Amino acid sequence: MIEHIEKQSGRAFKLKKGQKLKVIDPLGGQVSDMVLFNARDKREKISSGKTLDFEETILITAGHYLWSNRSRKMMKILEDTNGRNDFLLAPCSPETFEIMYSHQGYHPSCFENLYTNLERFGLQPDDVPTAFNVFMNVQFAPDGKLSVLPPLSTAGDFVLFQAEMDLIVALTACSAEDSNGGSFKPIHYEIIE
Repeated sequence: MIEHIEKQSGRAFKLKKGQKLKVIDPLGGQVSDMVLFNARDKREKISSGKTLDFEETILITAGHYLWSNRSRKMMKILEDTNGRNDFLLAPCSPETFEIMYSHQGYHPSCFENLYTNLERFGLQPDDVPTAFNVFMNVQFAPDGKLSVLPPLSTAGDFVLFQAEMDLIVALTACSAEDSNGGSFKPIHYEIIE
């Protein structure tokens, strides 16, 4: 059954070892932040540094694993129809909009949508790591400067993951204007036995 995450919101759920998770961009051009925790010991969580180190690339896609802070495989990417994801940038937060967008007042953020949905699993804001940003199009210049461009994903693009351990997963439909080409759309996901 396909689940719907409304624009600028999030969801958290459990995934058993061996189950597959399909993250779908139903309309195209929408990023989804994803974080993972070991369901049996929540101190073990997804690690950008370990993943980039062990996979020896910053372009994580089909055939790669997402690794934990304890150097263990958490998920394998089985398929990726878009092929562009980011594992460098942190989830957008209230501070992101103040510092980078000069936005005053409340703005929905992936950080808030991750931690509020993870609260029922006993996780706190400080537990939220750097997210694996599905469909996010981060480019880097020869001098190292980063730029966030609109996603290349089109309607129906998906990434199919397989759980390598029992997991707590949180997903968002990202709230940052630049990450999504200036508009906000939903994200779909499906858990496959």
